Amino acid sequence: MTTIVIEKSKAGEYKGFICKGHAGYAMKGGDIVCASISVLVINTINSMEKLAKEDMNVAADEKAGLIRCKFNGALSEKGKLLMDSMVLGLSEIASQYGRQYLVIKFKEV
Repeated sequence: MTTIVIEKSKAGEYKGFICKGHAGYAMKGGDIVCASISVLVINTINSMEKLAKEDMNVAADEKAGLIRCKFNGALSEKGKLLMDSMVLGLSEIASQYGRQYLVIKFKEV
């Protein structure tokens, strides 16, 4: 199962996120759920960097299935929209394929 923890402040501002684990929907190389999650997460990180010019720290461990993204300040409107879009896409995957493959949590930091 993949778990994604979206970190927000008390005021509801995005502070970062952690994506960990492998979905386990199918064997390696054929896991469309894991691939979909990866595409959404990595595209969001790339878009935050290239299009929204957000200041962030990203760490990844491919073998462990871990991506950690921490924002170094308040996000721009573009950054907020990109995060909202990622959360929407991930929520749709969880709804369509089941929470046994993807769980999304929100954590106040």
